[in-house]
Amino acid sequence: MADEASDSMQGADAGGEPLPVPEAEAEALRGAVLVGVVPGLPARVLKEAARYAKLLNAPLVVVHVDVTRFITYEDPDGYVHSAPIDINVAAGESDLALVTAEAAAVLERAEIPWSVQQLVGDPALAMKQLADQVEARLLVVGTRKRGLGESIREFFTGSVAARLAHRQHRPILVVPLGEPVPDDEEIWPG
Repeated sequence: MADEASDSMQGADAGGEPLPVPEAEAEALRGAVLVGVVPGLPARVLKEAARYAKLLNAPLVVVHVDVTRFITYEDPDGYVHSAPIDINVAAGESDLALVTAEAAAVLERAEIPWSVQQLVGDPALAMKQLADQVEARLLVVGTRKRGLGESIREFFTGSVAARLAHRQHRPILVVPLGEPVPDDEEIWPG
């Protein structure tokens, strides 16, 4: 059973302070399991998150962070205005539509309440702030795909899982993606 995808965008204001989730929405999501997703993420991550949400008797919040946008200001009624870093505004909207469709396909038979939230800004900080607002019980993320390009990007930006582990107190489930690196192979190619 799925809640409708949220049209609201959450994140942080220019000073890095969390923006409030509307009170009624935050109460409905209290104690949720949050799962960070991007379009094309293997279904395994959503399935694991749903399994833990069911075990914890908690709602599941599928979180997509639009890294191409930043928050400009928030209205007194809680509506968040954001602006694109790039002129291609449609990219974030199409990514949200893909994430919502993929989540619906994977979670259609899950016997848990779930919803989709789109946040903006830095993925680790945005997820941390939403987790604080709804008092999330667990954060779920997937590993990065293997490859030199991904290794270089992770070296410069850090993994979302590692940054979450150092910036908040909740448990994090990191779901491995792809084939594991053999014991005799270097994780960081030289």
